[in-house]
Amino acid sequence: MNLNSTMDDEELRNPTRFLGIDPGLNRTGYALLEHSLKGPVLCEGGIIRSTQESNLANRVHEIASGIREVIEEYRPDVMVIEQVFTTPKFPKSSIIMAHARGAIIYVAHEATVPVVHYTPTQIKKLITGSGRASKEQMQHAIKTELGLNTVLEPNDVADAFAAALCHYHTIRIACI
Repeated sequence: MNLNSTMDDEELRNPTRFLGIDPGLNRTGYALLEHSLKGPVLCEGGIIRSTQESNLANRVHEIASGIREVIEEYRPDVMVIEQVFTTPKFPKSSIIMAHARGAIIYVAHEATVPVVHYTPTQIKKLITGSGRASKEQMQHAIKTELGLNTVLEPNDVADAFAAALCHYHTIRIACI
């Protein structure tokens, strides 16, 4: 876990609103999780899209503006975001994701929302017990955790919730 923060230690140990982010240039998923006495509660989730026909600067701006609106509306205590990963087969994907991720982190910093970073493997392992879990396994684990009748869709929202849930459980375990 990598934490960049302006919050004091008590606030970091006891956040009540977690904003999970699944960064992407085409679609960025977000999910707001709240801590309750009964456990984690999904309050809101959605997708921020950029216009594929636009240039890179406009697309990054669209993602940043969307995240800014989400932060202003929901006032999270912490943002949890997936780290950039790369595969030798698709190196361009990590570069594209890094553009969106940088804009998202900038907006969080601007709003004084601390940012916590987890790798996809860390998130998968904590949520399912396997760092190599499939999207379907992740969706099923989240469905079970929340007691939902159906899986969260699209994947971007499920992945954003998984990031928030990962930090929720990491803090809960650390406080035991």
